[in-house]
Amino acid sequence: MSQFDINFDRVAVLMGGASDEREVSLMSGRGVLQALRSQGVNANAFDPFERDLRELKNEGFTRCFVALHGRFGEDGTVQGALELLGIPYTGSGVMASSIAIDKIMTKHIWRADGLRTPDWKQVHSPQETLAALGHLGCPMVVKPDREGSSLGLSKIIRPDQCEAAYTLAAKLDARVLCEQFIAGDEVTVAVLGEQDDALALPVIRIKAKDGNYDYLNKYFTNTTEYLVPSGLPEAEDAQIQELALCAYKSLGCRGWSRVDVMVDAETRTPYLLEINTSPGMTSHSLVPMSAKAAGMSYPELCMQVLRSASLDYATS
Repeated sequence: MSQFDINFDRVAVLMGGASDEREVSLMSGRGVLQALRSQGVNANAFDPFERDLRELKNEGFTRCFVALHGRFGEDGTVQGALELLGIPYTGSGVMASSIAIDKIMTKHIWRADGLRTPDWKQVHSPQETLAALGHLGCPMVVKPDREGSSLGLSKIIRPDQCEAAYTLAAKLDARVLCEQFIAGDEVTVAVLGEQDDALALPVIRIKAKDGNYDYLNKYFTNTTEYLVPSGLPEAEDAQIQELALCAYKSLGCRGWSRVDVMVDAETRTPYLLEINTSPGMTSHSLVPMSAKAAGMSYPELCMQVLRSASLDYATS
């Protein structure tokens, strides 16, 4: 239990927002709202796209469950506003949120801390994308630096695809990332807690149709297979969980996050891809799935996350 008593809270579930992941955020928020209400919490929907955040203070909200995804919700902007309002919120603080959404900056920090992540190049044109292909090898992944849910992502298998891939990614972000493709098992690990008390939940192995785990297959189809237990050797699971914990702590995350990892098929070496500091909570989402495998129901997960709500600069 945190320093705030949930029994007397008026909780805002922040959902929707202005990012390209708005639709997914609304689905996450509705699930969280229903779960919190089922536990007797005075929870209320609040869409920052439709309402001024200052209304949170005016209406007496005492904490926020952040179910926003992507820009203007998962990137430190809303977190900074909530710090100014003095309203505790779930998930990582301002700095960790702003770093984690920036894949390039995240990679720099992970690499500096000795954590494995695929090689990469930042590019500014189709020509630089083609040059990156020569450096990183084929296949290669091209994606916007500060988007989630695989939006704007392309897998390059031929040089003539570079221009279209760059154009697609650049429509969503001026910063475009080219990344070495790691062929192997795609896995993800949810992490709950803070620093020394952080806990990695069971590893989930993702088997997407034709290996295409895109926006559609993440949220709107039932063709993707999720394996938990992962089916990987126990030692590999433990290694992946430890890497995820190190990645989480390296960025100073708190509350909860989900860490995405690729395991090289030949060497069985795990590589960090990215971290999500406000993970999805839809019917297709992976954190609730992992929590269930650990014996935690969806409402229990929501309550644990809510209890962790805090401020970077709490005054008392």
